[in-house]
Amino acid sequence: MSAVSHRLHLPGSSPVHRTPAEVKIVCAVVTVFAVVATPREMLWPFALYAAGLVAVWRVARIPPRWIAPRLLIELPFVVLAILLPFAAGEPRTTVLGLSLSTTGLHAAWGIIAKGSLGVGISLTVAATTSVRELPGGLSRLHVPGMIVMIVVLMLRYVDVIADEAARMRLARISRGDDPRTIRQIGATARGVGSLFLRSYERGERVHSAMLSRGFTGTIADFGTPAATRGQWFLSCLPTTVAVGVCVGAWVAR
Repeated sequence: MSAVSHRLHLPGSSPVHRTPAEVKIVCAVVTVFAVVATPREMLWPFALYAAGLVAVWRVARIPPRWIAPRLLIELPFVVLAILLPFAAGEPRTTVLGLSLSTTGLHAAWGIIAKGSLGVGISLTVAATTSVRELPGGLSRLHVPGMIVMIVVLMLRYVDVIADEAARMRLARISRGDDPRTIRQIGATARGVGSLFLRSYERGERVHSAMLSRGFTGTIADFGTPAATRGQWFLSCLPTTVAVGVCVGAWVAR
């Protein structure tokens, strides 16, 4: 596990990378709650959130070209949000000659703005936190040991399953199959079932190997140091500002 680097992790030596995992997790969760609690009808709070997030990316040396393609994970929700102004009811307003629902516009803006910021915050934590840091961080936050083990192993082996799926897809294409056509949906379904069985069997083999090496049901934290008071104070400053922006938005509403 010590040599593992998750695909979303971007190795670096910035102050954000050196911040203990438990601090980043707490700050990320509180910031996301502040973003979600912000009134969706207002624009300036989300601009401040975005500016703060970009500033953190600059400090962490996370390039925009690394973030941009990974933000596409929210694309289905963006498509749904775009349809809301056309589907919601009264009151309505005219935009570029189109009659759109005001409630739908606010809902669409809320989904896109809050979703994008939430994904961006999550990617920031993932990019600056390696898998080996998570056990100690989650344990110091008093997360139950079973949940810590599930989270760490899931992050470790989701890449293994993805690689297995890619090899199966390559094998289908090399045999003249085209997984993109609708007529191959039956073969695709069988492939998903085969992937499940392979993953289950691999999990049993991995578990047996872990037991043979003395696994006792807990994940070691590899001696990662706990956060100091200074690290908590400095790292929570952006989060405190985000909470202040949220409160200010409600006051000014």
